[in-house]
Amino acid sequence: MNFDSKQHFGAVQRSVSSVTRDGKEAKAVTLARSYPTAIDDLWSALTNSERIPRWFLPITGDLNLGGRYQFEGNAGGEIRECNSPTFLSVTWEWQDDVSWLEARLSEAAENKTQLTLTHTAVVSEFWTQFGPGATGVGWETGLIGLDYHLLNPNAPMLDKGQFSSSPEGRAFVAQSSEDWGRASIASGTQMTQALEAVKKITAFYTGDNSETS
Repeated sequence: MNFDSKQHFGAVQRSVSSVTRDGKEAKAVTLARSYPTAIDDLWSALTNSERIPRWFLPITGDLNLGGRYQFEGNAGGEIRECNSPTFLSVTWEWQDDVSWLEARLSEAAENKTQLTLTHTAVVSEFWTQFGPGATGVGWETGLIGLDYHLLNPNAPMLDKGQFSSSPEGRAFVAQSSEDWGRASIASGTQMTQALEAVKKITAFYTGDNSETS
């Protein structure tokens, strides 16, 4: 895979904010970046059942407003809002946890579209330990797959397992985790807590437990 990590990191804007969801304290993790494609094409890549598996995971269910979806081996949920081609809101349900995912699309320039992805979760012990990187690093890996698909729409899906285990992939995870640590500190998290979360989430994604020792 020909992947320019510097170009990716420079293209992504990361932020963490405190919000209230269903009367509970929550954190919103937001990633924003633009893609060199028309808004309708990006919307199709995000919502079409035939295209989603080409960059993310196999998906089943009723992909219409009010329907339920399920990603193979991952989360499922309900489609809450769907305003083509600019806004999608779904629940993100994994085991007993429920969080919320929103995708906003806007035209940035001719044949260029910005995607703003926000994943919101209620503050929990898991959040305290692992911080925004638990969500942010995972979605950044997804954005790599999306970028690859948009540039190579007829090519086989990017092998994320092979990428993640490669030196390039491990370096990507470490950089992404550090960037989310900085975003966490900027949002008000104590530096020691944020840096400890960076070590843990880097170890989780790379399998290198020495990061937590």
